[in-house]
Amino acid sequence: MIAPADKAVLRLAVGLGLAVLVAYGFALQMPYVVCLMAIIVLCKPGPPIPPLKAAFFALLLAGLLVTGVLMVPLLENYALAAVLLTGVILYALFFFGIRTGNPLTMLLVVAFTLIPVAGVAEQALVTMISVTIAVGIAVGGLVGSLSHAFFPDPPGAAAKAAKAPPPSRETASWIALRGTLVVMPVFVLALTDPSFYLAAIMKTATLGQQAGSTDTRSAGKELVGSTLMGAAMALVVWCGLSLWPNLWMLLLWMMAAALWAGARLFGVRRTAFPPVFWNDALMTMLILLGPAIEDSAGGTGVLAASAVRVGLFVGVALYAWATVWLLERWRASRSEALFFDRG
Repeated sequence: MIAPADKAVLRLAVGLGLAVLVAYGFALQMPYVVCLMAIIVLCKPGPPIPPLKAAFFALLLAGLLVTGVLMVPLLENYALAAVLLTGVILYALFFFGIRTGNPLTMLLVVAFTLIPVAGVAEQALVTMISVTIAVGIAVGGLVGSLSHAFFPDPPGAAAKAAKAPPPSRETASWIALRGTLVVMPVFVLALTDPSFYLAAIMKTATLGQQAGSTDTRSAGKELVGSTLMGAAMALVVWCGLSLWPNLWMLLLWMMAAALWAGARLFGVRRTAFPPVFWNDALMTMLILLGPAIEDSAGGTGVLAASAVRVGLFVGVALYAWATVWLLERWRASRSEALFFDRG
């Protein structure tokens, strides 16, 4: 009998393989973003999202994202007010995600940082990214249901799963502040050159989520280490794909990467790193590999562009580490000062 953790790994690998087949086989726009959205849905704990519900949620989110174009005139004419408003929205999204424990909040964080930046670059890009994210959610729901059909959980397994109590409002507020401060500087930087920083925005959104679940002692190892691990995984998949570049080899290599990372993500292979480390590494692999495949198809220098992206991602991870360290030092000194004042 297959253990639940083994089933979760197999579902992730099969689901990602199906998502790659759909996204790249049908030549969808920004196929790696479709696969990224599918991974977020596939890593969601509990039962799969029914395909119809996923499609409804995708349409609702697409409509909501298109309205994000309203931020573009604000950014162009009232930049400071628009940036502050974006910070408030991100803080609210992080706070809501932490309090509810809903991993799909990550989708909204990615979306509400990508859409305004894309709109500043080109209005048509907003529609394309909105549709791509919506298609990714729908594909994620579909492949999640199919992978659960292949490897179902025993009846009542979802009900038996213990749900951790939500953090207090004070803790959630502090973690949301950390995540917002990690994302916002890169968001502002992306407004200066949207086409160059789109991938960095997606990476920063994942780091903002990860920064909220790590402590100061292990922040550097987890934030920077997961970025380097994702880059190493992307390099291995790229080298394997270069031996025989076609859709089926891409599918097999992606599934192999999902099996390897998923075994550590779901605890089949015990490591010193928490699950969020391997989740971020897998998503970093996709964010690096997808643009590299597009660069190769367009005749752009793959190695040089990928090296720039890796350097940018490592720089963003180092900034996230420094932000977590400084905020926690400030919080500790403030708590110590309050303790002595009251004493």
